[in-house]
Amino acid sequence: MKKVIAIILGGGAGTRLYPLTKLRAKPAVPVAGKYRLIDIPVSNCINSEIFKIYVLTQFNSASLNRHIARAYNFSGFSEGFVEVLAAQQTPENPNWFQGTADAVRQYIWLLEEWDADEYLILSGDHLYRMDYREFVERHRETGADITLSVIPIDDRRASDFGLMKIDQSGRVVDFSEKPKGEALAQMRVDTTILGLSPEEAQRQPYIASMGIYVFKKDVLIKLLKESLDSTDFGKEIIPDAAKDYNVQAYLFDDYWEDIGTIEAFYNANLALTQLPQPPFSFYDEEAPIYTRARYLPPTKLLDCQITQSLIGEGCILKNCRIQHSVLGVRSRVESGTVIEESLIMGADYYQSAIERRQCNTVPDEISVGICADSIIRRAIIDKNARIGCDVKIINKDNVQEADRESQGFYIRSGIVVVLKNAVIPDGTII
Repeated sequence: MKKVIAIILGGGAGTRLYPLTKLRAKPAVPVAGKYRLIDIPVSNCINSEIFKIYVLTQFNSASLNRHIARAYNFSGFSEGFVEVLAAQQTPENPNWFQGTADAVRQYIWLLEEWDADEYLILSGDHLYRMDYREFVERHRETGADITLSVIPIDDRRASDFGLMKIDQSGRVVDFSEKPKGEALAQMRVDTTILGLSPEEAQRQPYIASMGIYVFKKDVLIKLLKESLDSTDFGKEIIPDAAKDYNVQAYLFDDYWEDIGTIEAFYNANLALTQLPQPPFSFYDEEAPIYTRARYLPPTKLLDCQITQSLIGEGCILKNCRIQHSVLGVRSRVESGTVIEESLIMGADYYQSAIERRQCNTVPDEISVGICADSIIRRAIIDKNARIGCDVKIINKDNVQEADRESQGFYIRSGIVVVLKNAVIPDGTII
């Protein structure tokens, strides 16, 4: 794997994950109480012995840069690195990144310098655990120019993905981007070719791209230089290349979730609390997910009732009830509060005892965290939010979509999302 370079695409403005991406890049969005999305592909690379990793980013990259600098510091005795390549304007190219392929193209001068055999292109907003060594080995064994990682998928979700057809050798022969109706029916294939049983193939008759690719170095550079008008790998570069190059499909038959929308992000986080076995586990010692070490104290629980939940480090919870929820680092929850089916991202800092006392005595001043006697149900509370006493965040009118930025929250797919640093006054009902 020494001759494999990983390139993680940091994504665009993250509009589907807004407002979680209002102040941060999409790969910097917190997940599972203590990690960030970027930790998933970076950890998969490290566990696959791929140590040369670039992260291409364009929007709100300050917190992402800070996280990577603090979390991934390889020793001076190895060639390993995790390095952010931000969008930049040059005399040759005055534009920002125009798409996934264009982002890589703008740094092609850097990629050409490496003595590499393959480039592994990854996405920064997926939740999965994958050994890329098997992926790259399959690419080499088949003599492929490009290999796509694919998953079998059912009728219900098929039209949300780029679909493909393959021949008996696994070579990709047809593409269709998010087809519907008759176009979708035409993309049905016999997925037993990929090794599925007849029953599984019946349930999952489509092959969907995961947005993960391996390119031969010379093929990637040639395609990017020849097709200057093509800006996206999945929609343009790879479908066009399938005519003249050996494009192979590699089956990944395990848990994989694209968490690019608020609803998918919310569901993926709460699924981590499932018993006895969540669909994705952070408890795999052989392939751990790494993140920044914060050196926080243990979580303190004072007379709490907690069921089916994940609680991050350094939390202080008092006489509250928490059910089927995920609480991030440094979360504070005061007495009498009920939290159900919610994601609380926690805080970046602790308030001193003096500050908290002042908040309790000064009118309209609210401490960081969730104050007493509040109810939070089916919500995402971003970092450093200040939720007052006797607040009810329950979406009482069952609103599906709403923009209330001036009031400190949005509603997406019926999920209330409270903004980072927002202040929700005492007695508010949402």
